[in-house]
Amino acid sequence: EDFDTTTTAQRQEAIESPQSGEKLLGRTIASLGSATEPGFWLKTPLVRSATKGRVLYPSTGKWVRVDLIPIEGPSTAGSHLSLAALRLIGAPLTGLPEVEVYAE
Repeated sequence: EDFDTTTTAQRQEAIESPQSGEKLLGRTIASLGSATEPGFWLKTPLVRSATKGRVLYPSTGKWVRVDLIPIEGPSTAGSHLSLAALRLIGAPLTGLPEVEVYAE
């Protein structure tokens, strides 16, 4: 709780309806990224340039809009999800949840 510095308004915006025409990029195992880095983001090898997108956690059916940030590695490598995003989708902070990644 102490590390999640997002506001109620930011959290509400992050769960607004998804954009039409989204593209499923794939599934990835997401670990907790830097807990001190604020915002809603996913650092993933599934993108080659920064873009807007959405992460869905099938276990809860919850999703969150995020900034997709590229990292090096094969598309099968894992990703790093922000603390705020993990909390909104109801994923375990110490687990390795599998999530679906969509680009706008």
